[in-house]
Amino acid sequence: MDAATIIGIGLALGAVLISMVMEGGNPASILLPPALLLVFVGTLGVTMATGLMKDFTGSLSAVMRALTGKPADPETSITQVVGFAETARREGLLALEEAAKGIEDPFLRKGIELAVDGTDPDELREILEAEILSKKHHDKVASKFFADMGAFSPTLGIIGTVLGLIHVLENLSEPDKLGHLIAGAFVATLWGVLSANVFWLPIAKKLARLGELEAKHMELVLEGVLSVQAGANPRIVEQKLLSFLAPGDRPEPTDKAA
Repeated sequence: MDAATIIGIGLALGAVLISMVMEGGNPASILLPPALLLVFVGTLGVTMATGLMKDFTGSLSAVMRALTGKPADPETSITQVVGFAETARREGLLALEEAAKGIEDPFLRKGIELAVDGTDPDELREILEAEILSKKHHDKVASKFFADMGAFSPTLGIIGTVLGLIHVLENLSEPDKLGHLIAGAFVATLWGVLSANVFWLPIAKKLARLGELEAKHMELVLEGVLSVQAGANPRIVEQKLLSFLAPGDRPEPTDKAA
């Protein structure tokens, strides 16, 4: 679990509330149901209208992934692939048939199974590259959904403020109520801007970042599977896969026999 997004959102909300209290305000004053309903439900509705129902349901399921998701550990995958390369070089690809059943990473498992089944290397690359493209598209849809929410919510907040000001104008004959009504009118704008910049845009960017890391990990696995299929030297396989990692993230290579 990577809690960076949860911690970041918590810090941002805390900063808003603490600054409000320091200025003598009451946080409860911004919890107005009409403003919250318009901004949150309205934003969700207009964002749904821009796509398909499956985009909506898929994006909602991505919220927990954005809040707690952690990309796969490339070092674990590299260790597994190098081990497969040793076995395949020593005993042949068929020796990996049983080992493939215990692989947790579905993409790596699929690649090894296809290699064991004797799939042509070019076809194997095409199949796995198609999987990567499909993953990128799926992640892009979820990220775009929340980016759109971040774009729409400030506008919904302005609509709420306009509606509130209309109510203010209807009560000009009661000056003692105007201050409270005007303050309430601007709560919608506050929630529109706050929700965009504290919730929706950070979630969109986190999903995009996770998708980028996961696609890079799949590309690493793809090259590893093709190297295993080709019977490459395990030491060369390891060096090749380590080149996918940033220099500061690379562990020391292990000493694999040729």
